[in-house]
Amino acid sequence: MSRESYQQQLDELRDAVVDMGDLVVERLDVALTALRTVDPEVAQSVIDGDDEINELYLDLEADCIDLFALQQPVATDLRFVAASFKILTDLERAGDLATNIAAYAQSADRQLVPDVNVDTIGHKATEMLERSIDAYRREDVEECRAIAADDDEVDVLCQRASETVARDLIDREADTDDGWAVEQLLDDISWLLLTLRDLERVGDHAVNIAARTLYLVETDSELLY
Repeated sequence: MSRESYQQQLDELRDAVVDMGDLVVERLDVALTALRTVDPEVAQSVIDGDDEINELYLDLEADCIDLFALQQPVATDLRFVAASFKILTDLERAGDLATNIAAYAQSADRQLVPDVNVDTIGHKATEMLERSIDAYRREDVEECRAIAADDDEVDVLCQRASETVARDLIDREADTDDGWAVEQLLDDISWLLLTLRDLERVGDHAVNIAARTLYLVETDSELLY
């Protein structure tokens, strides 16, 4: 195979990874919309679309394996294929988190904790993921480091929100002797805490993608651990 044809394969792999990333970001946005609007049909569209992401992941994983086996890339090309392989895994898992959030949205028909703005946290986490995909596309190492720094803000927001949820639970439980009401409240609190946990994980996957990109470009492992 000529170098030109080989390079085309590498370019096509990058484009396909970016396209998959864009699809995952889109699904996260839709899941957050379903959560905000309490729309079970919109939520179901995300759940139904998970198979598409999984199939795309498997197809691209196979492409990476073919490049490893048939082309035996070395040096920079090897790091690129290996980084792309790892990034695909993070994107597939972020797609699973979008599905989780959509499933939570289908249960979001009860009163939420008013002081917890899940939509704001979700927007920040999704934006991080979108930026990490673009950093991979452009091999932008400064953006990779900026994304890692921004993850601290998402972590703090999720921690504060979880503490607010816990305080609200204690206050409401103290104000009622109705066991059924407490059980419903616990259901509400449970899905809200799970949503916060998954949004924090979206941010973590964004950092993983940034870390792999940084290592790809500069062989710098500072964000890998």
